[in-house]
Amino acid sequence: MNLSADIKKLPRTYLPEDFKVSDWQNLEPYFKELLDRPLNSKEELEKWLKDMSELEAVVGEDAAWRQIRMTCDTENKELEQAFEYFVMEVQPKMQPYADKLNRKLVENPFVGELKGEAYHIYLRNVRKSIELFREENIPLQAETAVMAQQFGVISGKMTVEVEGKEYTLQQAAKFLESPSRELREQVYRKIQERRLQDKDQLNDLYTSLVQKRDQIAKNAGFANYRDYRFVELGRFDYTKEDCFQFQEAVRTHVLDIVNFLYDRKRQRLGLDMLRPWDMEAEPEGIKPLSPFQTADELVDKTVATFRKMNPFFADCIVKMKEMGRLDLDSRKGKAPGGYNCPLEETGAPFIFMNAAGQMHDVTTMVHEGGHAVHSFLAHDLPLTSFKQYPMEIAEVASMAMELMSMDYWDTFFDNAEELRRAKEHQLERVITIFPWIATIDKFQHWVYENPNHTLEERAENWRRIQNEFTPINIDVTGLEGYRKYGWQRQLHLFEVPFYYIEYGIAQLGAIGLWKQFKENKEQAINNYINALQLGGTRSLPELYKAAGLEFNFTPEYISELMLFVHNEIEKVSHKPS
Repeated sequence: MNLSADIKKLPRTYLPEDFKVSDWQNLEPYFKELLDRPLNSKEELEKWLKDMSELEAVVGEDAAWRQIRMTCDTENKELEQAFEYFVMEVQPKMQPYADKLNRKLVENPFVGELKGEAYHIYLRNVRKSIELFREENIPLQAETAVMAQQFGVISGKMTVEVEGKEYTLQQAAKFLESPSRELREQVYRKIQERRLQDKDQLNDLYTSLVQKRDQIAKNAGFANYRDYRFVELGRFDYTKEDCFQFQEAVRTHVLDIVNFLYDRKRQRLGLDMLRPWDMEAEPEGIKPLSPFQTADELVDKTVATFRKMNPFFADCIVKMKEMGRLDLDSRKGKAPGGYNCPLEETGAPFIFMNAAGQMHDVTTMVHEGGHAVHSFLAHDLPLTSFKQYPMEIAEVASMAMELMSMDYWDTFFDNAEELRRAKEHQLERVITIFPWIATIDKFQHWVYENPNHTLEERAENWRRIQNEFTPINIDVTGLEGYRKYGWQRQLHLFEVPFYYIEYGIAQLGAIGLWKQFKENKEQAINNYINALQLGGTRSLPELYKAAGLEFNFTPEYISELMLFVHNEIEKVSHKPS
């Protein structure tokens, strides 16, 4: 398979090469021309689609850069204003045109001549957008987009002092790996106390977002925002009932394995009960894993890891480094979390994360690296819309990369025992993340089914749902004050509502690919590449099929995959004598 990461910016044939998005006045003529242009043949329709695709790529990339720059420096008011200007002044004026262009497309007499599955999927999405569009929702959508970014601004300011030094919460989390239980508890409580300082601000922000989102749904004729959002996210291949089934499967088939793993951890640490500050700790005398020291070292080791898997994967990261598409270190004023942001005109995406030298950062880097490879593989598809793939396959790209790359983590760990521990840590995380995914998903369903809830009802239902998925051997006595607001650390709730079940669905796909990888590495990587090259030109079940996977999250299938991972953990956890 001859792949090249020498990605090229799309040549412009419609917009001038030096065109930049500055305001609506310089953009509107292009939207107007597309709307007014006569389309009297299939060829004219195809040329019109190419021109519209180019405009979408240029505008989309401009908007993405505004968001990237703001998250990299949340304290820079100028960057925040540039983002807000686009969202409040440009995007709302684009939306009525986008709706009219969608209608022009589906009503064109030659649309039936656009053959192939890619156009079928594209037109399905266009019809969905037409169904959802309401003029009165434009200002509400602009307001929620700006409000959602406030989560990053509030969180980016959070720091704590440990042993006389100031740390971001991401940096401070490193102390939770310390062999000193006293220090771990002290830092855990400091982090929680710092979060509590902004609990009311985050509660108010979330209340406003929920109310506005509910109004958007009602305006579009939906009973609640959950039902609206399922359509908006293009969830054509599963329903809310499937989500409920997933939650139940986690409770009945995954929690027992999680309990077993945590009980083994408790025994290793020699504790009567695990407390939340013990979850990342190692037994006395065992140093925390330290896979890298600097962001440059993290990049170099990731490139070396990827090169052993497939040279193309490594070349993607090298290209991004050359183009200045990486911001990896944690620092004050930077938004929390990590992401890979596709940039559809220039093609090479941007990776953002908050590295602090932990094992968790290696996982994040290879995860976002998987997303980046996906962006590179889909770049040559002919229309911008074809590159916009469903999140349930996007997260397979990232999560499968985490699992498949484990065989090459000797680049991070030259000590065999440390490498064994790193793999064990990763595999345990594959299983232990499921209860949190189910918790966040179930909470969102409740929130939007009951949009007018009080803060007390929110806290009570969060407590109820969280307890349902909390492993029995974690002692949370006396921590209710912190746990009450535990949901506030999950940025998806604020920024991308209902985007979380995807991690669970995709983790199943990733495990399936890893299973293939253990049987035939070359075939698994080929299946991975074949599926990702399709972008968003197939349905979810077909994208999974291209990767040699089942699109399946029944309790039986989940149970089967969990047992497979559990058996692999057992193999890894037995230290060689």
